[in-house]
Amino acid sequence: MKPYFKLLFFAFSLSLLSGSLIAQNLFKTTKQLWTPQKDEVYLQEVSEKIPTDKAIEGIAVLDNHCYALMEGKIYSVENDNLNLVKNAPTGVNRIKIANGSLWALASDGISRMKNDVWKIIDNQDYVDLCVHNGVVYAATKEEIYKIENDQFISTKPKGGYNSSDITVVMEDGTQVHADPVRLGPISRLVSYSGTLYVLRPGKLVSFDGLQVNEDCIDWGQLPSKVTRDMLSYGSRLFISTDRGLGVLRGAALSTIKGTDGLPVENTTCLAKGFADDVWIGTARGVVRMLPNDWHYFAGQMWLPGNHVNGIAVGDHIVYVATDKGIGIIKYEPYTLEKKVAYYERHIREWGHKRLGFLHNIYKKDGEWIREISDNDGGNTAPYLAAMCYKYAVTGDPEAKKAAIESFKALIWLERITPIDGLFARAVWSPADKDPKSTQGSGGLPAKWYPTKDGKWFWKSDASSDEVTAHFYAVSLFHDLIAEGKDKEMAKEHLDRIASYIIKNGWMLKDMDGKPTRWGRWNPEYLLRTYGYSDRGLNGLESLAYSKSAFGITGEKKYEDAYQQLVGWGYPTNTIRQKNVFPPATIAPWDDELAIQSYYTLMRYATDPKLRSIYLRSLDRSWEVLRMEHNPWFNFTYGAITGNDCELPQSVKEMREEVLDCKDYNYNNSSRDDLYMEPGYTSYAGAIRAVSPREISFGSRTTQLDGGSNGNVVRDPSGFIMEYWMARFHGFIKAPETTDPVLISVSPSSGKGQQGAKPYDGPAMPKLY
Repeated sequence: MKPYFKLLFFAFSLSLLSGSLIAQNLFKTTKQLWTPQKDEVYLQEVSEKIPTDKAIEGIAVLDNHCYALMEGKIYSVENDNLNLVKNAPTGVNRIKIANGSLWALASDGISRMKNDVWKIIDNQDYVDLCVHNGVVYAATKEEIYKIENDQFISTKPKGGYNSSDITVVMEDGTQVHADPVRLGPISRLVSYSGTLYVLRPGKLVSFDGLQVNEDCIDWGQLPSKVTRDMLSYGSRLFISTDRGLGVLRGAALSTIKGTDGLPVENTTCLAKGFADDVWIGTARGVVRMLPNDWHYFAGQMWLPGNHVNGIAVGDHIVYVATDKGIGIIKYEPYTLEKKVAYYERHIREWGHKRLGFLHNIYKKDGEWIREISDNDGGNTAPYLAAMCYKYAVTGDPEAKKAAIESFKALIWLERITPIDGLFARAVWSPADKDPKSTQGSGGLPAKWYPTKDGKWFWKSDASSDEVTAHFYAVSLFHDLIAEGKDKEMAKEHLDRIASYIIKNGWMLKDMDGKPTRWGRWNPEYLLRTYGYSDRGLNGLESLAYSKSAFGITGEKKYEDAYQQLVGWGYPTNTIRQKNVFPPATIAPWDDELAIQSYYTLMRYATDPKLRSIYLRSLDRSWEVLRMEHNPWFNFTYGAITGNDCELPQSVKEMREEVLDCKDYNYNNSSRDDLYMEPGYTSYAGAIRAVSPREISFGSRTTQLDGGSNGNVVRDPSGFIMEYWMARFHGFIKAPETTDPVLISVSPSSGKGQQGAKPYDGPAMPKLY
């Protein structure tokens, strides 16, 4: 190979590996105590709901077609609609599947649908049926019948049932009964371990064709006398009660309760799953029990109503009958890369982007509207960071284009004000449908200022949140993407902000010449009572601003400012920056500011002594936070330290994140399983983290209750940032599959624009 070809080949190879090379050098770590995770194909839950005015009393799946029972009538579930099944019986109490047929149990008889034809089999009142040794058995309240030639034949012995009570057994083996032995009252019937088992109210008995065995349990007892359903599954027989699940193995009965992981002990019904799992209906949602995990589905995200009356499982689909309709949980093959593509499509189709900014959306008078928030720069920073990582990993020009667009939006926030270095919280135009907010930070009145041309208004009183976000995202843009004029402007942007803050004595002064409500890093604030609880976090922020400004600009004044902070003892204060007490000082958004600051500061801090202090601070903070299983927190800790950072838990969390970005109501504080996971400690007082599927999209896993009734749609940029950050640093490998169905998404069929209408106001002014 000729020298210049070798040079070209080397340059090409370097461009492909740039992401991994930068990742290795970004924090100068010399160790890697974590194992990269594969982006394997997994099953993603997808929610659909069919609300009804009346309760769905039962549900069944035959040949992957769903049937529902409502007000004693049988309906076919088709395209999110319920259609009355022709010729089906009425007055039905239960529907079940057995031997490839749909059975309807009514007070005046039992009917069977086979090949879409209904036939009345018997006119008695049956309460349950099952398949035993390949034959359908059905039970009335007092007897068990088996089907022969389309007729139910009683299994009751001619001489009556025998008892398991040995005191009634005579010497010759016969039995003498003062009263006839009863098999009932029967509520449920199953075949388990080659034997028929009957569930009476609060009592489990077995029946071998002659003896009614009331002593079939050697050890243990039912968790409650209030019994509801029964399921035979392999070696286990499950009994649902209002105080947990009874589990019979052989002749030993144990209990599954909240301490074992059952989210709701008040259980109502049971069903076999499709992958070695059991589905459990409860009075507050439905639970999927896996061999080593629990999945809980409740609230508006998953179900139209929380009281579950029945469950039916098809091929990778689960139907849940509730008091207010049907919840449908589909399982579709995904990779995390496909999930990210789904969220990027969501941003486009729901109109989250405006002038390079990223916005949440809320519903007003039936219309979706972009929110002009208190922190448009902070809300846009994760998207800018995400596109920086994505471009560094893939070289996708569209990612670079999107990054530059959002970078210009952040620049504009500073250029729109008349003071160099002062920037706006948000920018509003009369074309925006969201009215100008009347409140500012801390409940203070909002301050809006018009531009000279009258096209725009900008919101003042910017805080440390925005400054931190600007330094976090723009420094990444400068280091990973920016070239030429873009790089020059990124440098200038951070230079202007840092210079303004330092010039004002480590304060962000507003238009009135006074410090903004939360823009203070000066010792008069942080080292006195008024701002003492902020001394660790704000100190960490100011160290990040000055050190990154010096790293990017090379100007000595920023190194001098950094050393000034060191002289004030700010590095030592960072060690306990994460507040854990009293509760009034704990703010979840402070954790995000700290993570951004660590990531910014540690890329530029080189002094070994100071780095050791910052690492102690990060170690302490992460130990407090790791119980949340937050992927972004974990990735940041692992990237900076090279230490083990719970990557399997992070990937699990990302897979469990819901696709629907609406902020639905949810309630977890009343659950029965809120016990701290082994190996974790709740230093800040949270009970424990729950799964992302059990809250609303983008909520903290330790925020047990919340939601906006589905009237807010959250911007999914945070997840996109997590994924591409993980790919950039090598925490997650690229998918091994190249099947486009598994790594990408097509435009939503027939849906088009689903959220806020496209922005049609004045364009952003040309900045450079």
